Amino acid sequence: MPEPTEPRPVDATTAKGRASGQVAADLAAQHGPDARVAAFFDVDNTIIRGASAFHLGVGLYRRGFFKTSDIVRFALHQMRYLAFGENKAQIAEVRDRALSIMRGRSVAEVLTIAEDIYDEVLALRIFPGTQRLLDQHLSAGHQVWLVTATPVEIGDLIARRLGATGALGTVAEHTDGFYTGRLVGDMMHGQAKAEGVRTLAEREGLDLSQSFAYGDSANDVPVLSEVGFPCAINPDARLRRHAAEVGWPMREFRNRRARTRRGVDAATAAGSIWALALIARTLRRTIRSRWGR
Repeated sequence: MPEPTEPRPVDATTAKGRASGQVAADLAAQHGPDARVAAFFDVDNTIIRGASAFHLGVGLYRRGFFKTSDIVRFALHQMRYLAFGENKAQIAEVRDRALSIMRGRSVAEVLTIAEDIYDEVLALRIFPGTQRLLDQHLSAGHQVWLVTATPVEIGDLIARRLGATGALGTVAEHTDGFYTGRLVGDMMHGQAKAEGVRTLAEREGLDLSQSFAYGDSANDVPVLSEVGFPCAINPDARLRRHAAEVGWPMREFRNRRARTRRGVDAATAAGSIWALALIARTLRRTIRSRWGR
C-alpha cells in the first residue's frame, strides 16, 4: 500500500536546492548505504511538538524539584519572551536558575523521571512525518544524530527510544553522579550546534557535504548551513524566509491549526497560563490547609 502523500518541498532555484528537495529515501536509493553520511535533527518542534524541556520541567515540579516561586519566575520569563521576543540576558538568567535548582540532584533520579515523561507525554507528541524521515535515514545506513539545546541526557534518551545513533546536547556538569549546577561549555544553541556537528564529523569521519540536517528555527541556520542537504521542518517565519531565499526545501508536518508561528506561540502562551493556574490552585490549597477553610 503506498505511503500517504506528504507535503511537497518548495521549488528550489539552484541545483543544490533541487537536490535537497528530494526526500531522504530517494537520495539513499541513489547513493546506497554510506557510513560517512549522517542526518542531524533538531528536537523541539522538529521531532517533538513543543519544548521537551518544558515537559521535563512540569514533571520535575510535580515531583518536588521546583518551588512555586520558581514556576512563577519561569512563567513570567515565558510571557515576557512572547511579548518582546528572545533576549539573551533573560535566557542566561533562566538557564542559571535552572542549573542552581538541579545542583546536588542525582543524575539517576532525573533520568528515571525523564523515562516516565517520555512514556507519558513525549512519545505522544512525535511528528509522524519526521519519524518517517528519521527511519528512512536509518534504513539507508546513515548515522542519525539529534542536536538540541535540551540537556544531553534527555537528548540521549530520545535518541535511544527512536533508534538514532546518539545526541549532541547541553552538558550539565556532574560529579559522583550528582549535578554541580554548572555547565560544561555553553548551551547547544545556534552557532554552538554547528561547531558541535563539525567536531562530531571529524571524530566519526563524516562527509558533511553529503549529509542532511533538519530544523525548525532561524537559530538552526548555522547547523543547516554545514551540510549538503539542509531542510526546514515546520519552519518559523524567519527560517521560512531564509529557506525561500537560499532555495532550501521546507516540509510541514504540523496540523493546519498549528502551521503558523502564531499557532505555536498560542500553544506556548496556553502553557504559561496553565502554569499560572497550577500555581493559583497550589496557593489556594496551602491557604485552606493553614486556615482550615
